[in-house]
Amino acid sequence: MGDVQEPEERYWYAEGLDPEELAFQRLYGPVVPPTREEAKEFFDGLGHPWWITGGWSIEAFTGVPRHHEDLDVSTWRKVVPELVRHATGRYHVWAAGEGIRPLSFDDPVMPDTAEQVWLREHALAPWRFDVQLNPDRDGRWVFRRDPSMDFDLDEITWVAPDGIRYLTPEMALAYKAKLARPKDHRDLAVTLPLLPTSKRTWLADMIDHLHPGHAWLEQIRQA
Repeated sequence: MGDVQEPEERYWYAEGLDPEELAFQRLYGPVVPPTREEAKEFFDGLGHPWWITGGWSIEAFTGVPRHHEDLDVSTWRKVVPELVRHATGRYHVWAAGEGIRPLSFDDPVMPDTAEQVWLREHALAPWRFDVQLNPDRDGRWVFRRDPSMDFDLDEITWVAPDGIRYLTPEMALAYKAKLARPKDHRDLAVTLPLLPTSKRTWLADMIDHLHPGHAWLEQIRQA
């Protein structure tokens, strides 16, 4: 086979990756996140609800831009076999959890240990989509931070003028409270002035339920 030469890193990996993310990508492969328009073009053809979470859901609500390392797309866990069929011929779908393994048209069953799927065109292509799989209870969205709670999908998502469904900002912040990274603090700060009192109260009550005594509570209640 001859000598194997390592590709130039500037070709394979994005500029400015932190060491942890670079190490992750060197192990599993480079990542080129899709745009929201690319996500809409692909997932609208799935025939099931899908929505964007994380920082992009905050930006869609506030209109305040910031840098995003990825695009967090979510859909129902139960539709993975249909997602695999929908992706056939365009993307390979891999279950990601304790390790990764490909899913196929003949074997599209998700391992119990996996909560997301990764999509890429082929083995030498970068990963494009990281899809978080949400459980449901009789068609209702189950809150993974507290699986005893479930909601109608229209309660915790909204559809923007671009036709894309997003997680509501208060639910996105309830998720972000667990890690409370610098970008999460920033997302809280730009969102709070735009939330009505009822949504701020809901957010404070939810964070107090999930993380009693959380540092965000005073900021939310004084907003």
